[in-house]
Amino acid sequence: MTSPASTRPAATDAGPPQSRAARIRAEVTRFLVAGGLAYAVDVLVFNLGLSLGMGGVAAKIMSSIPATIVAYVGNRYWTYRHRDRTGVGREYTLFFVFSAIAAGIQASSVFVSHNLMGYESKLADNISANIVGMALGTLFRFWAFRTWVFKHKQPDAAPVLEGGRA
Repeated sequence: MTSPASTRPAATDAGPPQSRAARIRAEVTRFLVAGGLAYAVDVLVFNLGLSLGMGGVAAKIMSSIPATIVAYVGNRYWTYRHRDRTGVGREYTLFFVFSAIAAGIQASSVFVSHNLMGYESKLADNISANIVGMALGTLFRFWAFRTWVFKHKQPDAAPVLEGGRA
């Protein structure tokens, strides 16, 4: 006999369009709230680095580390709490790899602003890092985290009864 938990469908994006859209909207909202808190940490540490005399690219890389830790905790334990836990080591590693790529996207925005466009003020650094770079990095993170890091739960196999029928 199977338990009721094993007969429940998995939480996936499949299903009626309204319920699928509502699930995705809720997921995006939680992702943005968790990311908003990480963003606040990122901007605070970035500007602290600038105030201490660091260059824009170095400050952006440095600020990404504590922001990534805050983002992981928020996403693992809130945004994607309903998803399979595939091992802290695996999730943490992939989360940080994809976050490092996104931080590179953000730092590249500062690089382009400084070196290709000639904007070198703190305001220009903040716009390129914390608006343009953050928007591009956020789109990448959302796709990568939901696709590779926090996987959907796989439905349990249907029980097979005698004669090969469920």
